[in-house]
Amino acid sequence: MARSKEFDVDDVLGKAMDIFWRQGYEKTSMQDLVAGMGIHKRSMYDTFGDKHTLYLKAVERYAEGFAARNYGPLEAAPTVKEAIRRLFEAVVYREASQPKGCLLVNSAVELSVHDPEVADRVNEAFFRTEQLLEQLITKGQASGELTAALPAAALAACLHNALVGLRVMVKTTADKDKLQSVVDTTLAVLG
Repeated sequence: MARSKEFDVDDVLGKAMDIFWRQGYEKTSMQDLVAGMGIHKRSMYDTFGDKHTLYLKAVERYAEGFAARNYGPLEAAPTVKEAIRRLFEAVVYREASQPKGCLLVNSAVELSVHDPEVADRVNEAFFRTEQLLEQLITKGQASGELTAALPAAALAACLHNALVGLRVMVKTTADKDKLQSVVDTTLAVLG
């Protein structure tokens, strides 16, 4: 008869995600993971496989959480501009308990060049965000709220690039005024 897990899989995956987010893949040892997750090494291997597989699951969890935290509230925004602003400001005004920056961006910089599986996960998440931006821009252009001087896809790509850059900036500065200025200037392209 199989033994039931003596830990909550989702909870320990969240702990692993946090460790990878704070330290990166290469700097995170198996001992860091075992200690931080609060489980035995054997249990980690039995449940998640090797470090790389655990990392991929952590990246997927992060992407799902980012979307859940940030995409859902956009529907309640009174305007398209406000929805896009909320997406950008969620990066600037994140919870203080969260590590700085973005696990997806960290993964892209650290691993994507030589790890196609990580690159696929990152590109998929980035594509979803860019797609969301394009949908919002298309809606705003159709209603006349946003400029139609540029194609929605081009504006979405530009905004997504700025959003990724903002995710990097939050790692390097605590100057909220500067970050807010970047958001305001970026969103000025919307008309």
